[in-house]
Amino acid sequence: MSIGIIGSGNIGSAFARALARAGISATIANSRGPQSLAALEAELKPFIKAGTPLEAASADIVLVAVNWSKLPQALRDLPDWNGRVVIDANNPIEAPLFKPADLGGRLSSEIFGALVPGARVVKAVNHLLSHLVASDPTEEGGRRVLFYSGDDAAAKADVAALIERLGFFGIDLGALAIGGKLAQFPGGPLPALNLVKFG
Repeated sequence: MSIGIIGSGNIGSAFARALARAGISATIANSRGPQSLAALEAELKPFIKAGTPLEAASADIVLVAVNWSKLPQALRDLPDWNGRVVIDANNPIEAPLFKPADLGGRLSSEIFGALVPGARVVKAVNHLLSHLVASDPTEEGGRRVLFYSGDDAAAKADVAALIERLGFFGIDLGALAIGGKLAQFPGGPLPALNLVKFG
């Protein structure tokens, strides 16, 4: 399966590094254009290449990690997702103020899902600090845990397989209404926990 990344901040870049470490190819894009990613592309060649948001969004699995306030703009001009898997790695909070966004009582994944019509959304990767996403998931003697949740069983299976390929231990938190709430930052109990599965 082809993989795309929209957003080259801490989480997007960390995910790109995790893919490259596992020998998995992907296209990464941001709002500033492929030339702005030349250094990251050089660091992670031959596995990670810089592209346009449209190129990244055309992959079978697309991770989106963009500042919350910029998500509508980042996703606005992309075509219908046609059932492709989209990993929601976003949190409704951003630097420099780190003030929680007003979600009107909704889950962030619910709001995100409306921005990617036709996608099968899986919440994942948002709960772990970026340096832990980028580093060796077995460095502490076990396998670092990555949580995921979603409403489509096949989409979750695809993400679970990718998590396995990256060397993490995936834990299915169930439907978005449950898992999305547990992993959402701020508010959920799971973000920033560095959990390791032994045995």
